[in-house]
Amino acid sequence: MKKALVFVFAAALATSAFAQGNSDPEVNVGDGHAHVSNQAGGGGSGNLIYHSGGRVILSAHLVEIFWGTFPSGYTTNMQNFRNQYGTNGEFNVITQYTGIDDASGVTGAIQLTNLAGSSTLDYFDTSTPPTNVTDAIVQSEVKKVITAHGSTDYNAIYEVFIPSGSYSSSGSSTSCGGPNLAYCAYHSHYVDGAGKNVKYSIQPWAGCAGCQAFGDTSLDQDHFICHETREAVTDPLGNAWFDRRGNEADDKCAWSPAPFISGGFGYQYEWSNANSGCVQTR
Repeated sequence: MKKALVFVFAAALATSAFAQGNSDPEVNVGDGHAHVSNQAGGGGSGNLIYHSGGRVILSAHLVEIFWGTFPSGYTTNMQNFRNQYGTNGEFNVITQYTGIDDASGVTGAIQLTNLAGSSTLDYFDTSTPPTNVTDAIVQSEVKKVITAHGSTDYNAIYEVFIPSGSYSSSGSSTSCGGPNLAYCAYHSHYVDGAGKNVKYSIQPWAGCAGCQAFGDTSLDQDHFICHETREAVTDPLGNAWFDRRGNEADDKCAWSPAPFISGGFGYQYEWSNANSGCVQTR
């Protein structure tokens, strides 16, 4: 299932940067279903509900795939954000949630973790991506990188970054740079030849007003990594943690309260069942 970070339409667009909307509210592509929500935050629908048998990632990794050419310092910023994110207070909010680990089948609580793993598997693909990067193309790029590595990390989210000359599309919906802006980023999964779930995310260039909270592309991209990564951990297959309206953890706090900067990186608030509301840290 594919979940997309949507930007906020109509009145919200006139009042604030509303692009991410519900990072996972969602374009559901992985299982052939697509649903895009245009609500900015779903906090009013109550706490998240764990759906019996739902899968999570207990100890996650984040592999960053940079496809194309990016401005100086951009890729380093993305890596620096990832390297500190999994052990900080912003990520710690989701350690209150439990579930069945998708890779091992073990039941437990989501853990603080070094998202880079013991050794990073980040990949720099210097070829030029197509202008329109469909979901099938994203999956092909992930498969290409996995082949280059020689094995699959089933605890990883493979996040694909594309430059300003390309945009992501899901059906008729597109990201920044496309003809029908409806989301800023999304996460999804596919089933590989071994019958196991490979988790991934597309991180299009955050270069349009609809996907900006800070007016700084690196900070805005941090914000989307924050959103998509936490949701890919708490609900990687779309069957674990979401509320009665289908909003995942970050969907419920997307754009409201306003995204914030901490330690030089961009974040958004996260839903906490323990607080029954959106919090910055735990």
